[in-house]
Amino acid sequence: MAELFFTNVRLIDPASGLDQPGELLVQAGLIADFGPSLGRPDVPTPDFQIIDGDGAILCPGLVDMRAALGEPGYEYRETIASAAAAAASSGITTLAALPDSLPAIDDPALVRLLRARGEETGSLTILPYGAVTRGCHGKEMAEIGLLREAGAVAFTDGRRAVADARMMRLALSYARGFGARIVQHPEDPALADGGAATEGELATRLGLPGIPAAAEAILVARDIRLARLTGGALHFAHVSTAETLTLIRRAKQDGIDVTCDTAPPYFDLNETAIGDFRTYAKLSPPLRPEADRMAICEGLADGTIDAVASDHQPRDADDKRLPFALASPGGAGLATLLGVTLAQVHGNGLPLLRALDLLTARPARVLGIEAGRLARGLPADLCLFDLERIWKVEAGLLPGKAPNTPFDGRALEGRVVGTWKAGRRVFG
Repeated sequence: MAELFFTNVRLIDPASGLDQPGELLVQAGLIADFGPSLGRPDVPTPDFQIIDGDGAILCPGLVDMRAALGEPGYEYRETIASAAAAAASSGITTLAALPDSLPAIDDPALVRLLRARGEETGSLTILPYGAVTRGCHGKEMAEIGLLREAGAVAFTDGRRAVADARMMRLALSYARGFGARIVQHPEDPALADGGAATEGELATRLGLPGIPAAAEAILVARDIRLARLTGGALHFAHVSTAETLTLIRRAKQDGIDVTCDTAPPYFDLNETAIGDFRTYAKLSPPLRPEADRMAICEGLADGTIDAVASDHQPRDADDKRLPFALASPGGAGLATLLGVTLAQVHGNGLPLLRALDLLTARPARVLGIEAGRLARGLPADLCLFDLERIWKVEAGLLPGKAPNTPFDGRALEGRVVGTWKAGRRVFG
């Protein structure tokens, strides 16, 4: 394996607060040393490579804590190989995969298979979520203990909320015994059923069936109470409303083990992005009014939100070429995860160190994994990006099979120029 010497880079490690010009040495796929000035080492082998970063930022590989991969069952939307390519283009080296596939990841053999398939890519560590309930249908609890033993990183029913309060209470209690976290899609399904956009003036004007924003806060309030009751660890995915953040802030102040993430559409777009029935911007949860978008930006800045996840939901053209109310919700998010998050740095004053923390160390901490930081002896999972490089998102031209990005046409500033997995270059 080649030895690498990164020089003329800006080293950023949110886990330790490091942000300074420096150099980094990789040997045998591991971070051997890094610092402000290592001094160029002797060249011991023909495979030794010197990489001049030309002032670009070198940070840990990104940790994406929420993405659908397509496999198994929906390979026409995305495959593990195509998702791995898209992830590498955005500096993602570790990814937590949702279990609501076909079949659902409710069997230990499937957990082991997905982890192995990730290793086969050579570029991406896949950490499967286990299903909370069999088939993600909400009726019967899955074998949480066996799934955890097989390597499930946490438990969720993916895009389906665990709607039954008794089931959620049992899941929180049982997962606690295995040191595992329950991840909830925070949307009351009875209130959201049949809806296509956030209930309000815009949905009414477009004649679209609405989903009340309160559907999110209602389920969050219930589950916070259940987390308090059980002492279980609870995570809310893709939070999108101001009311939800108020509830989570209070729960954290009260010492309840509650965390949350959001996704780039909820801090970069508002409900007007659906325009004249633009199905690429039909998401779950739906895009919100501007006041909620601003509240999400505030949650990123003040630490209420623990992570930014891609919320990658690949769809093929036939899923989206339908009337808005009938089109499948979801947006491709892997290739744009870093770029859209950096827009908060360039345009909204979010400190760069905090932005990268939301993409590396903090999601790793929520998942309880050893990733997302620079440390001697750890695998050299690295992302090198140019903070100032301008590029434009074009649906159909991004890596990965899925074209359904809600950011089509968006100009972004900040692009990955190289990604390394265990010291091997996998992008750039």
